[in-house]
Amino acid sequence: MLRHLRPALVLLVVLTAVTGLAYPLAMTGIAGAIFPAKAAGSLVERDGKLVGSSLIGQSFTSARYFQGRPSATSAADPADAAKTVPSPYNAAGSAGSNLGPTSAALAERVKADVERWRAENPGQAVPVDLVTTSGSGLDPDLSPEAALFQVPRIARTRGLPEDRLRDLVGRQVQGRLLGILGEPRVNVLALNLALDDLAAK
Repeated sequence: MLRHLRPALVLLVVLTAVTGLAYPLAMTGIAGAIFPAKAAGSLVERDGKLVGSSLIGQSFTSARYFQGRPSATSAADPADAAKTVPSPYNAAGSAGSNLGPTSAALAERVKADVERWRAENPGQAVPVDLVTTSGSGLDPDLSPEAALFQVPRIARTRGLPEDRLRDLVGRQVQGRLLGILGEPRVNVLALNLALDDLAAK
């Protein structure tokens, strides 16, 4: 029996060392050398201060900023660890809501969000990504249509011309990867930083 067990244990140790230690360390080192910013989390700095990551959405609630998709992430309730409370864009709790199309709670939440957005911009169709969460709950991007939908509100609150804001959104649109993969999108953090720059001018 020892004759059969020994090769299995040796193979287990060797494969664990190669696939569990050597390979991940090598890939991390190569990624850090070739793509240092991406390997470090695609962090975004402004005036030497960390303001976020281009990969993880943030909760912009002020009427002065473009707002991203809703986030269904949660965190432990400080009052009762057995329960959770909403915690938008919580990277430690990345997940969707797990509510299906027949969920009354989901239907009510979407309906309330649609009414809120319609009140902000009457007569316009509300882009679907303004009222639906992503699978991760951390989506940092919006469709160009969802960003343009918010232009009138931001123009009013900041006293900026709508055409300049539309131009700003247009300059922030990222196309499909390799021209075919994905959809055109706008990174909300990058757009809001560009908005602050425009307002400062």
